[in-house]
Amino acid sequence: MAAPAVTDWTIGTVRVTRVEEQLGFASFPPEQYLVPFERALLERHMSWLVPDHYSPAHNRLISSVHSWLIRTPRHTILVDCCAGNHKDRPGFARFHQLDTPYLARLREAGVAPEDIDIVLCTHLHSDHVGWNTVLRDGRWVPTFPNAKYLLSRTDDTYWDMRKNPAMAADPRHMAYEDSVLPVVQSGQAVLVDDGYDVTSELSVEAAPGHSPGHVLFKLADEGRRAVFCGDVIHHALQVYAPHWNHMADERPADAAASRRRLLESCAEQDALLFPIHFGAPHVVGIEHGPQGFLARFVLGMTRNV
Repeated sequence: MAAPAVTDWTIGTVRVTRVEEQLGFASFPPEQYLVPFERALLERHMSWLVPDHYSPAHNRLISSVHSWLIRTPRHTILVDCCAGNHKDRPGFARFHQLDTPYLARLREAGVAPEDIDIVLCTHLHSDHVGWNTVLRDGRWVPTFPNAKYLLSRTDDTYWDMRKNPAMAADPRHMAYEDSVLPVVQSGQAVLVDDGYDVTSELSVEAAPGHSPGHVLFKLADEGRRAVFCGDVIHHALQVYAPHWNHMADERPADAAASRRRLLESCAEQDALLFPIHFGAPHVVGIEHGPQGFLARFVLGMTRNV
């Protein structure tokens, strides 16, 4: 597969760039991936789903894994750090022992790891924190040596088995051990709560459900708005069916409430939605429709590197 193009979106004076780790099929059929899945709804939207969001031949939804690089006049910020290389993820084949050119793609976008000022983590699942750290001389160390890593205080308490002993029996805690704990131990972690101001343009808003402490990041600059929503929503079909939960939503009722609140806010405030897992072109505007919400895909500007 050819290297992905560098594509930018502009929100006021802020430039947002997608940094891809991988793009491919969701690990499970739609009936398992989204619950309660209704195939009739998928069939009604087939005209735009194929080929970037669904493959009929494979009966698989298309799922991207990428970060958002945000450049303000004062800060260089990375939102959600994908799955990472060389991470041991038994039972998660799509994220197990990867070897991807993610950091090379970050450099193609014009940024070196040393340039990152802030890393924003919407939550602490393995496919959102992997590049927080890299393996160096047999140790996991922070990938971005000059960055502050902003972590949800609630998620940190939940996933750290030193604070929540029950997590020791959950194999998913491995992601905390190799991709979050080294950042905490380095002194680079900042635990944040609902309402925290990251910069003058960016703020934190609680959006629990997919994980107990999931947050999203709202951007406002020169009258333009955007939302970086992590896993509040996984696939564009959920715009039309916000009651569908993802199979990994830990608190389904809360997840559905957060999703509907997100879509309502985007529609009311004309805020572009920057999800982590949508297929191309990856960014949507949300509008009110006769039977709920509508997704309007927004193309970025592609540039040569």
